[in-house]
Amino acid sequence: MSGTSEGPTPATELNRSVVTESEILASPGAEFAEFAEPVEPVEPVEPGEPAGSASSRSPAPPSYRSVFTAAPLAMAVVDREGMVTGANSALADLLGRDQETLTGAVAADLVDLASDARTWHAYRELLRGRRARLRCTRRLKHPEGHALWVRVTVAPLPPGDGGVLVSVADISDHRALQARLRHLRMHDPVTRLPNRTLFLERLTTALEAESYAESGTGRIGLCYLDLDGFKAVNDTLGHRVGDQLLAAVADRLTRCAQDAGRARAGIPLVARLGGDEFALLVEDSTGTDQLADLAESLLAAIQEPFDLSGRRLKVSASIGVVERHAAGTTPTALMQAADTTLYWAKADGKARWTLFDPERNATRVTRQALASSLRPAIDRGEFALEYQPLVGMDDDRVHGVEALIRWHHPRFGTLTPNRFISLAEEDGSIVPLGRWVLRTACRQARAWQIQYPDEPPIFVSVNVAVRQVWDSDLVADVADTLKETGLPPHLLQLELTESAVMGSSGRPLQALKALSDMGVRIAIDDFGTGYSNLAYLSRLPVSVLKLDGSFVRGFQIEDRAAKASPADEVIVEAMVQLAHRLGLTVTAECVETSAQATRLRRIGCDTGQGWLYSRPVPADRISELLGTPGVQAGVGNP
Repeated sequence: MSGTSEGPTPATELNRSVVTESEILASPGAEFAEFAEPVEPVEPVEPGEPAGSASSRSPAPPSYRSVFTAAPLAMAVVDREGMVTGANSALADLLGRDQETLTGAVAADLVDLASDARTWHAYRELLRGRRARLRCTRRLKHPEGHALWVRVTVAPLPPGDGGVLVSVADISDHRALQARLRHLRMHDPVTRLPNRTLFLERLTTALEAESYAESGTGRIGLCYLDLDGFKAVNDTLGHRVGDQLLAAVADRLTRCAQDAGRARAGIPLVARLGGDEFALLVEDSTGTDQLADLAESLLAAIQEPFDLSGRRLKVSASIGVVERHAAGTTPTALMQAADTTLYWAKADGKARWTLFDPERNATRVTRQALASSLRPAIDRGEFALEYQPLVGMDDDRVHGVEALIRWHHPRFGTLTPNRFISLAEEDGSIVPLGRWVLRTACRQARAWQIQYPDEPPIFVSVNVAVRQVWDSDLVADVADTLKETGLPPHLLQLELTESAVMGSSGRPLQALKALSDMGVRIAIDDFGTGYSNLAYLSRLPVSVLKLDGSFVRGFQIEDRAAKASPADEVIVEAMVQLAHRLGLTVTAECVETSAQATRLRRIGCDTGQGWLYSRPVPADRISELLGTPGVQAGVGNP
């Protein structure tokens, strides 16, 4: 095969591998040294004369051959076609080959000159006499299996000798020393994790456009962790125990990262940034749910007691979580956001994780920008609905779903209702937005009914703001929507908060009664947290009570050795019995564990909603749950 072919040549017995600059760590993987002086032109080969004839390759003088053979530097003479015409024993020893097999071999294959376009082009230009010299670094694989780093230099021979001289120097020890020094400089001596310098280097690389432009999700996530009360450990037990605690924490964080990496592509980078601060970088994150799962696992891992030199220590951590598009994000901005969010987590009570909330940190200008773009966003189709199942406690079937709105903002990412509903209520855009939600949800519910004609139809529950009742003809909107979509009225449920319903009179009460007479179900959301004026329940056209999640969360027992207080269960049981006496059904929100579901079922709760069954998911995920004999815990979760 000619050394001047247009593409890389196949490898010979010596396997090669090329690494990128980031893999090399200490220095670039290939470097070039070019010289300006021109190279004397190669003597042309006469027509019909063989390329390897004496006129094109004059034999070297005896002294030349003697030096060439005895030199400790590995060398080979290569003709203008790229073929080895002679190689010394030093090259054969270096490459682990017999000296006789080198003659006639393709030189580019021996030292991997064809693996990248830039080096290959420079090498061909040198063979043609258009370049003075080529120097590059290559990583080769020795036949015995170990890696071999070499410095390759290619220089032209005098015109009378023809061809070029390839010299190869073994720099493996130098590269290994560079790697060791870099590792020491880039890693924390206590935890052996990457330090702040290496973390910021990795973060900067991840945020470069070429890192995510052609592959991946184009998003990045960061968990910024700080131990609660670590200073007290150092002050009371000493820095030696403090260092042991940091090392143990690092091991647990690393295990959590590895577990997360097995579930999704890519293991998060764990680093110690200084003191008791750690960070986990998630490249190509899939969204806030992934970061939330990771943060939960980190908290659980840290809260398990530590056994250190005979001492049993129990600590907690606070975590700031940031997840966003990589485009337009800088390392400084991401770290500032993470630091701010970590402060929120500590201010909110510690031992928790907090997701970065742009509005909490935003200026008035940002708030105004969101408010001003609300109405145009409806026309641009930036809103979407997700659905969370309402599951029957007795049969574990999906009885209905709650429609939850999301705003896919082009600048701030996906926003949950708490970010923009209050703004929509303030400027009145809640009315057109509410109409859109109502029509979209009813249309989807009707589609499910058609798609599964043999299954009991499920209802859809839509949240309604008070301003929708006052500023629009809600009754007419609902009637038009049901007529347009063909959804039966009993398959639509409207949710209003307790504070909005209790004490209702005049127009709101008339609207609720008209909707109830139409066959639409009315539900009181977050029941138990507002006025709780129970006398109104007998006069309101309400058919469903949704118990606030705080009651259900009270069922959880943080300390397994502790005895459960019956107070929460007694309160919930009383509300369930009261609702049933009034002919109402009860839905429990925030059901997260099987134990909670069992206790709610025993109390007599009708339906449950929460992460035990599914997080809010797109409509197609709900379709997967329909027609199944029972919803198992977490089956609808991503």
